[in-house]
Amino acid sequence: MARKHHKPEEIVAKLRQVEVLLAQGKSAAEAVRTIGVTEQTYYRWRSEYGGLKLDQVKWLKQLEQGNGRLRKAVADLTLEKLVLKEAASGNW
Repeated sequence: MARKHHKPEEIVAKLRQVEVLLAQGKSAAEAVRTIGVTEQTYYRWRSEYGGLKLDQVKWLKQLEQGNGRLRKAVADLTLEKLVLKEAASGNW
């Protein structure tokens, strides 16, 4: 079965839907089945996105993307530095 990648906005909406269903007295298993994900996925989403508002989720994802770009830049610069250091020492 193919995996579906949910957008952060969809995740927040589904978490709110589960909260409503739980408040209506449904069990966690029934509520999670209603939104179409496994319990494990629900609890993972809840730990990551629980209590966040939509604008906060968008901001978090932007930060994660920026952080990834910065990590790649640092890795590239570190590799360049090591190559230059080795070339300067004459061990090649």
